[in-house]
Amino acid sequence: MSSVPSGIHDLDTRLARTAVLIERLLENLLADEPAEGEVTRPARLTAAMRHGALGGGKRLRPFLTVEAGLLCNAPAERGLRAGAAVELLHCYSLVHDDLPAMDDDDLRRGRPTVHKAFDEATAILAGDALLTLAFEVLANEATHPDGAVRAALVTCLARASGVGGMVGGQMFDLAAEGRFEAVRGALPDAEIRRLQAMKTGALLAASVEIGARLGGADAAALAALGRYGRALGATFQIADDILDVESDAAQMGKATAKDADKGKGTLVGALGLAGAKRERDRLSAEAVEALSGFGEKADVLRAAARFAAERKS
Repeated sequence: MSSVPSGIHDLDTRLARTAVLIERLLENLLADEPAEGEVTRPARLTAAMRHGALGGGKRLRPFLTVEAGLLCNAPAERGLRAGAAVELLHCYSLVHDDLPAMDDDDLRRGRPTVHKAFDEATAILAGDALLTLAFEVLANEATHPDGAVRAALVTCLARASGVGGMVGGQMFDLAAEGRFEAVRGALPDAEIRRLQAMKTGALLAASVEIGARLGGADAAALAALGRYGRALGATFQIADDILDVESDAAQMGKATAKDADKGKGTLVGALGLAGAKRERDRLSAEAVEALSGFGEKADVLRAAARFAAERKS
């Protein structure tokens, strides 16, 4: 497997290079041919999994895993495998979020969502399969030879994506729409931040932590990168809320202006558009500051924090 060239410091170049390498690895992981120990793979299921995981997105989460790993001296090949696992889990969440029972979206990355391209039952199973494959990849010795490290990676991803992380955040999000009982007034600022820290921020922060753990980061480095990951995750979500207001579907590759239509709590709603932009920029600066102890080696991660605030899609 080709590795990400650590001597290249341009963010766009490194993002693009990592995306290509992750795409190749995902193609191999999602092949029709059964892996060792499997009986067979249903062709319709693997096709739906590929539709949900391949051919789109900036691959920011695996990029963060690779870059945090490089920062902590992990081999790029290990970072790519762990990053692919994070991306598989992220793609599962998108497939399920798009379902009629959840966000009911027809468009994702500029093309039909999995339940539209196939059917709802296949989309559910494709998401389930992407989720479980993510943990299989992390638990494989090819990701790291030390079983204790692999266990730590699995634990990190499970906590970020489960009841106290992404899934729990999605539950709060559904409640904020009034799915289960009438919502009385706008969500308080603190509740919006909690929801977003779980639904979006937890997986972004875990992407960074997993890379750091791959490289054997010490407690101080883990703490600093934890602050970076949490601030980056919050930056990303506020930027997404702003784009939902300011962009169109062609630019975003998905439906926009849906948050306001559903009455979802966002910091744009709580702080106003100008206030949300100020908070986005403050959090981006906080993420950059968290890397102050790493020197020039962390410049790419600093650029990623600025990118999360300035992105247009």
